[in-house]
Amino acid sequence: MSRVAVIENNNHSLEVFSFIRVICGLIYSMEILYQDEHIIVLNKPADLPVLPEGWQPDAPYLRQMLEEKYGQIWVVHRLDKVTSGVMVFPRTAEAHRVLNRQFEKHEVEKVYQAIAEGLPPWDERTARHMLKTNVGRRHRTVVVNKRGKNSETHFKVLNRGSAGALVEAHPKTGRTHQIRVHLSALGFPILGDTLYGASETDLIARPALHSYSIAFSHPNSGEHINFHANPPNDFLQTLKRLGL
Repeated sequence: MSRVAVIENNNHSLEVFSFIRVICGLIYSMEILYQDEHIIVLNKPADLPVLPEGWQPDAPYLRQMLEEKYGQIWVVHRLDKVTSGVMVFPRTAEAHRVLNRQFEKHEVEKVYQAIAEGLPPWDERTARHMLKTNVGRRHRTVVVNKRGKNSETHFKVLNRGSAGALVEAHPKTGRTHQIRVHLSALGFPILGDTLYGASETDLIARPALHSYSIAFSHPNSGEHINFHANPPNDFLQTLKRLGL
């Protein structure tokens, strides 16, 4: 483990470390943004699932990698395999209980960044749709008129380029693929997200979606804390190529 940076979070100076694992010839690198005896906060790399996938049960996954280094880890929320960005993991049953309650009560504030295909004519927009998950062979989430679950995401355009826009997303609910489905339903799918209607592209090899920040109350002290993780190189290079 090697130190790579120091960041400021509230009034605390936090050392950020890189955590690198080589599994089956593949290199997985992530930043540990913060850790104590109650939680670990990290910057998840893309193309690494949080939990085992049914069709690849023997493939490496994030919780397993963390437990090999830190001992037992609880999962309180997830990111898609293809999504990068900040996550929090409880290290005790009590921390899991407290954080799970915050997620259930929608007290955790999450902010994502996405590169949308096309140029939205609006500066801000809130998407509200009934969603049904795990539909069909491709396990898509779809918009339905009834028998779905309520969902809500607020979007804000941060910048527009020649053929795409950098969009900030504030999900108010946590449905599977929610941000991806909502941007698609608005007519501006996430760049590279062919599962939800985006065109084929050579700009990026995955949906251009990144979990930028997360804010919650520390499960032990109750202090409100906020962590952010800058996007990885593939996301940043795509922004540059689109003039964003």
